[in-house]
Amino acid sequence: MSLNSYLNKKVCIITVDGRTLTGTLMSCDQVTNLVLKDTIERIIRPAEDDEPSLEQPHGLYLVRGDNVVICGLVDEELDNSIDWTKVRGEVIGSTKHV
Repeated sequence: MSLNSYLNKKVCIITVDGRTLTGTLMSCDQVTNLVLKDTIERIIRPAEDDEPSLEQPHGLYLVRGDNVVICGLVDEELDNSIDWTKVRGEVIGSTKHV
């Protein structure tokens, strides 16, 4: 599937190492190299962590295709209604067992 229909739209990317990035998709190619603008990395902290979750701005950002696990469109109205500093969760790909 081509990501061309996502160009100039806000997307969310999950990377191989579990990072969550959101930004406007500016460019993509046949091997899923992605260029985002206004990129924000969401760092979601576990419930037992005293620090708040945070959004780290990165601006213009290149994600190599071999690091992309998934890329999806963001519902901007829903996304803007969430206070991401209060969201808690386990690290994606964590080997922690209950």
